Amino acid sequence: MAEYYWLLVASALVFMMQAGFLCLESGRIRSKNSINVAAKNISDFIISTTLFWLFGFGIMFGDSVAGLFGASDFFFDDRHTPWEISFFLFQMMFCGTAATLTSGAVAERMTFIGYLAITVVLSAFIYPIVGHWAWSGVYPSEGPEGWLEALGFIDFAGSTVVHSVGGWVALAAIIIIGPRLGRFEEGIRLPPGNNLPLSALGTLLIWFGWIGFNGGSTLALTDAVPMIILNTFISAAWGALIAAGINYFRDGYIEVGFVLNGTIAGLVGITASCHVVSPGASVIIGAVSGVVVYFGSLLMERWSLDDALDVVPAHLFAGIWGTLSVALFGQTDKIDNGLGFLGQLGVQALGIVVIGFYCFVVGYSCMWLLNRFMPLRASKEQEEQGLNVAEHRATTELFDLLTSMQYQQNNADFSKPVPEEPFTEVGQIARKYNQVIDRVSTEIAQRDDALMRFQESEMRKSAILNSSMDCIVTINRFGSVIEFNPAAERTFGCLKKQVEGKSFIGLFIREEDRKKIFESLNSGFSTSNGLILNRRNPFRLQRSPNNDFPAEIAITKANADSSQESEYTLHIRDMTRHVKLQERLKFLAYSDPLTSLYNRTYLMDSLISALLFATKQKTSVGLLFLDLDNFKIINDTLGHKAGDELLCEVARRLIAVSDQFDVIARWGGDEFVFMMTKDVTESRLAKRAQQILEAMRAPVCLNEQYFTIPTSIGIAYTGEQSLDADKLIQQADIAMYWAKEKGRDNAQFFTPEMSNIVTKKFGFEKEINDALASEQFSLVFQPKVFMEKENILGLEALIRWNHPTKGLIPPADFIPMAEESNLISRIDEWVIDQALLQQKAWRDQGLRIVPIAVNLSGRHLVSDSLVSYISQKLNAYGIEGCLLEIEITEGVLLQDIQRCIEVMAELKELDIRISVDDFGTGYSSLSYLKRLPLDILKIDHSFVEECDRHIEDAKICETIVHLARNLELVIVAEGVETAPQADTLKSLGCEIFQGYYFHKPMVSADIAKLLIEDLVIG
Repeated sequence: MAEYYWLLVASALVFMMQAGFLCLESGRIRSKNSINVAAKNISDFIISTTLFWLFGFGIMFGDSVAGLFGASDFFFDDRHTPWEISFFLFQMMFCGTAATLTSGAVAERMTFIGYLAITVVLSAFIYPIVGHWAWSGVYPSEGPEGWLEALGFIDFAGSTVVHSVGGWVALAAIIIIGPRLGRFEEGIRLPPGNNLPLSALGTLLIWFGWIGFNGGSTLALTDAVPMIILNTFISAAWGALIAAGINYFRDGYIEVGFVLNGTIAGLVGITASCHVVSPGASVIIGAVSGVVVYFGSLLMERWSLDDALDVVPAHLFAGIWGTLSVALFGQTDKIDNGLGFLGQLGVQALGIVVIGFYCFVVGYSCMWLLNRFMPLRASKEQEEQGLNVAEHRATTELFDLLTSMQYQQNNADFSKPVPEEPFTEVGQIARKYNQVIDRVSTEIAQRDDALMRFQESEMRKSAILNSSMDCIVTINRFGSVIEFNPAAERTFGCLKKQVEGKSFIGLFIREEDRKKIFESLNSGFSTSNGLILNRRNPFRLQRSPNNDFPAEIAITKANADSSQESEYTLHIRDMTRHVKLQERLKFLAYSDPLTSLYNRTYLMDSLISALLFATKQKTSVGLLFLDLDNFKIINDTLGHKAGDELLCEVARRLIAVSDQFDVIARWGGDEFVFMMTKDVTESRLAKRAQQILEAMRAPVCLNEQYFTIPTSIGIAYTGEQSLDADKLIQQADIAMYWAKEKGRDNAQFFTPEMSNIVTKKFGFEKEINDALASEQFSLVFQPKVFMEKENILGLEALIRWNHPTKGLIPPADFIPMAEESNLISRIDEWVIDQALLQQKAWRDQGLRIVPIAVNLSGRHLVSDSLVSYISQKLNAYGIEGCLLEIEITEGVLLQDIQRCIEVMAELKELDIRISVDDFGTGYSSLSYLKRLPLDILKIDHSFVEECDRHIEDAKICETIVHLARNLELVIVAEGVETAPQADTLKSLGCEIFQGYYFHKPMVSADIAKLLIEDLVIG
């Protein structure tokens, strides 16, 4: 009988813990929620008790199914023995304890119905399952023990099974519903509770009830019970002592909440091992529990997890520590399960992890689903009103008084007194409040007249202050703020009530200027140092430290009294927008908007100033004029965005190699100017140019492709000569073009000879323009024959320039110059037009026309206008595409092979044949012969010239012939001038020839005589 007597006593003690939790929670929260907390505490115990009787006990202690859950003893009834019924009651109290923990964590913000739903989840699906895993063996039943218990897991009275389970569910609930309103807002500190003595009483009741909690877990009144209770009390005391000590050491005072939580953490920590540890170990366990609960609460706050009563640190964190303490401090002879230290530690850790994972996942998932169908979180209005009223329509005398006072405040209606309840403290407060209101009403009535007159005066004053767009601030002789108009509030970012009476100088004058302004104020703003009375003073003020702005201040004296009562009005205008506008205008005027380098205007101004200074100081100014080689190709092929990225990258690289005395400007397009004014010598200019070239040669990634930026640099400097800005720029520009002539990607110093050559070149370009306009150009045609002179296969159109004063100018003199500019495209178009026009004329004469070959420049080949122009001219003259042949040189193909392929494909669609001229003199790459849609190869005359006398030239010609045949290309030998050359080429397999030996270039009239129909080979 003694066995179940002790269980019944222990059950009563554990039941008392419910009262302790109710007192603890009610005292730790605000009074407007205390009734709600009480309702939740008693309701969760009712629900957990009911569910535990229905099926919770059966799942936890029934016949085990694979050690996972029980499947018997549902609807516990009178078929059981008194001991079994006593055991059931004892375990029912444990279930209620686990269920009630969540209430404290989510207090003041969780709906009553939502909390009950969570209680159902914990009592039905979480606690019984976890309890079966760890404790099923303590109750006689069929089947195996719980799987954790079978592994040797020990949790004597529930550090994990009860407290950590409740803690994990509480943590999930905290995450789901979020913090209380204002909990983590800066400047807001929620009150620690409405009745801390009641909370202390609750803690003592819990401590007292823990005698049954731990002592009853022996399930009988044995010799071990006294030591268990001793360990329990020691651990609780040390938990409270250490938590309070850390609180005092770190914060300088003792917060009652840490004393209470430290006590509970000590109780939770010892619960798992109280039967197998010594009192000395209990001291350590309790002390560490105090550390855990203190820093755990700080950690929860850092994570912005609002745990109203620190349930998670006190029950979950301390419970985990307590469960591990079994292995760390448990006496092996008392544990007696065959496991060593590491084995026991591993089993304990496994139990913590598995139980924690199961509880958190199931709890979080169920709450997440519940939250989708029913709100677990009280609304903002309900939380502000308090859950006593919002959830239960409960009220108190104090609440009624506050409601009446709130009505008066909101409606400004003090005509009716608040209700007075006699013979209560609240009634006495209400009576005194009504007396105060009566006195205030009397005072207000007496002052209304004076106030009205004062308000009229203030309204006139305020109208001026409020309508002003400038800041108007009035200060006294000490610098304290008296008036602060709305414009000042907007400008300085603070309200009048925040700065009134405070020092204007201390708030809005920068620290480095305060001494000077104090001196100005003391002198009545009459000294020249600082601000001056009745004058616009440019100055910098601050909105806050490190946030200053430009301003204009005009100071007037606000009264004519003695200096002891002097007031000053500061009219302040914020000049930020004005200054920014000036800076923006200056930036737009002197900067390049793309690269943020200086622009041409700034460079010229700086260059003029630098030249004047250099003339006076007998120093030099140097210019490096940069032009990006092949920029147009990148811009055309990759697009303008890539081109802009390239220009910005160039700007960054130029800045990287410059120093503080250099000026870098974007001259225009892809041209940049680098000006040096410090220690300018020829060697320093050459060194800087080399640095720039090396910087530009580094690859740059554009559109996921890597390119280099070869750059041509022209260098000019004043030296001992006197030059103006335009002349120096011109010299550097000429030197840059000379660098391009020297193969690009190099730097050249200006010399006088360059100017003469460039002048001649520019003159030639003008003459070419004039020649195109005045029809100084003409065409001659050189036939291509098949084997013999009479068998004409086609013609090659050759341009001639008959200058009116210089006579006949060879193409070799003017074509290269034209290729450096857009003139070559105009010349090409003129040749195409004249060749097709001549074919039309021969056709109109009844002659059988043959294909005419036209030479094209590389610049024109890759242009966008070539194909459309040829198509238009073919249609205009009614000429078939097969009667036109385009000749290009090998060097053209090296510029942009992909673009060449695209253009050639479009030409082939017009039935135009394409030949490679001067084959063998370039790179002779077989790769492009394979990729390009070619028809004809022309052997260069340099190989033909000595093919009959030198075996090497003959071999080259033979190789080209075989190559053309293998690629199914037509082969033409050009520059054939002698019979031996023709015979040698025929012996090598060449059949088509062009050269003086057969025909010289002839004018169109002579060609017409040859184009007799029966002499032409089709």
